[in-house]
Amino acid sequence: MSSTGLLLNAQNDYVVINNGVVEITWTNPGGIIKGIKYKGIDNLLEQKNKDLNGGFWDLNWSEPSSTKTRGKFDTIQGTDLQVIVENEEQIELSFTRMWSPEVQGEQAPLYIDRRFVVFRDVPGFYSYAIFEHTKDMPAFHLNTTRIAFMLNKEKFHYMVITDDRQRFMPSAEDRLPGRGEPLAYPEAVLLVDPIEPEFKGEVDDKYQYSLENKDNQVHGWISFDPPVGFWQITPSNEFRTGGPFKQDLTSHVNPTTLAIFLTSHYAGTELLVKFETGEEWKKVLGPVFTYFNSISDKDMALSLWDDAKRQMNEEVQSWPYSFPTSEEFPNCDQRGVVRGRLLVQDRYLSKENLPGKAASVGLAAPGDAGSWQRENKGYQFWTMTDEDGCFVIKNIRAGSYNLYGVVPGFIGDYKYEVVITLTEGCDIGLGEIVYEPPRDGPTLWEIGIPDRSAAEFYIPDPNPKYVNKLYLNQDKFRQYGLWERYAELYPENDLVYTVGVSDYQKDWFFAQVNREIGDKAYQSTTWQIKFKIDNVDQGGSYTLRVALAASNHAELQVSYKYLT
Repeated sequence: MSSTGLLLNAQNDYVVINNGVVEITWTNPGGIIKGIKYKGIDNLLEQKNKDLNGGFWDLNWSEPSSTKTRGKFDTIQGTDLQVIVENEEQIELSFTRMWSPEVQGEQAPLYIDRRFVVFRDVPGFYSYAIFEHTKDMPAFHLNTTRIAFMLNKEKFHYMVITDDRQRFMPSAEDRLPGRGEPLAYPEAVLLVDPIEPEFKGEVDDKYQYSLENKDNQVHGWISFDPPVGFWQITPSNEFRTGGPFKQDLTSHVNPTTLAIFLTSHYAGTELLVKFETGEEWKKVLGPVFTYFNSISDKDMALSLWDDAKRQMNEEVQSWPYSFPTSEEFPNCDQRGVVRGRLLVQDRYLSKENLPGKAASVGLAAPGDAGSWQRENKGYQFWTMTDEDGCFVIKNIRAGSYNLYGVVPGFIGDYKYEVVITLTEGCDIGLGEIVYEPPRDGPTLWEIGIPDRSAAEFYIPDPNPKYVNKLYLNQDKFRQYGLWERYAELYPENDLVYTVGVSDYQKDWFFAQVNREIGDKAYQSTTWQIKFKIDNVDQGGSYTLRVALAASNHAELQVSYKYLT
């Protein structure tokens, strides 16, 4: 496709933009992407799936009485198209959907404005949306919203998540009955008769390809004939929920690529966005960038990943973008800065305050310490401290926030008690702020490292029947069915850890799980920690502190027995 400038062709049922390097087709006024023509491929997207095809924004929602995290699936169809910008360099389209009581129970009560921005000669497009709940709308739960792309099955077979997590993938057909065998939950399937024999005996599970928000910046797929890449780039996390450590989906079999904005994955009902009747709320999701690249030499197709990372870095440096026309998206001059230095006061480790190095420091809605993990309606802004504990948080929207922090190696959550109010263009210096971790005395013993990860503990090898080859030598915790390995290691008696003798890297199972005792029957487990204190202060008190990396449908009970 030769450069022909930027052309817009709007018809009754579709709208097409050709920017000289890529041609994109949307339904009109629905706003569903039906086609992407690029570098000799007539359509990068799939159109032959039984259910979901093309590229689209969607959401999942529930009535307010629901106690579940899943409800009604809604591929968002617009009811009106407006051309917001059209000039020689840029076109911005707006697909809107109103809400009225006539559709109550059928559509989520939201006003939705989805925007698409295309620039001349740029191999890709930007998308963002404004979601609004107004005072005349009823209560409901917003469970998930995202952008999803169903890619051309004949072209895209190689998926890339990170430098180390990339591979050829099985096909969607391999998951169907006869070729795939369902496992403990629907997303996990054992490939028993895949089209390509190399995948036989592997487990396919989309959750194995999740990333933490802080690392989920670019992922996608590569076609080898012709060598073309399809990438989803997210330059900022400000609009995501759950903070930097929350994991979420990326790309997976179908082939599918996602841009996740709001979701309760890995968190449960606490991260559902729950609206009361008449509650006024508005949020901008995105912009994100869908990027395409190509190379002439097929033998160099994997280098498209390096170019995608380069492009991602360019997008990050360009944030906040200057091109969105919506007044709801503030530009750089309308945002603020917060800076300071985080110190840790632990007199049992040092008489002097210690620098809070490699700490995660962020601004989120005012709340209790740690509440940012459950916050889901506002924006969050995070950074990491340097070796001296210094930090600068840039490009913060005007508003009121608490400053929160997490310091590796120290238990607990930091909260700066004063609410910080940012105005347009402000630069707030907090100076030195001090986190004093909870402590009642010197540490007598410790198992593991308080860093919101279980990576230091014993992670077993997977059952050879349920293996993903990608994780044989890395991220072993992502293998399917590891919870069943506990019962094999401890078939009758539970884990016993002796302080001073046991090694947590070898003797402490990475997750506290139940023991399976029958078909879908489980028994709670009781672990023991044995330790000796040579000189007990009979009049004193001793405190046991437990730091959890994550928990789900679990109850933790702690008891003790004093042995003489």
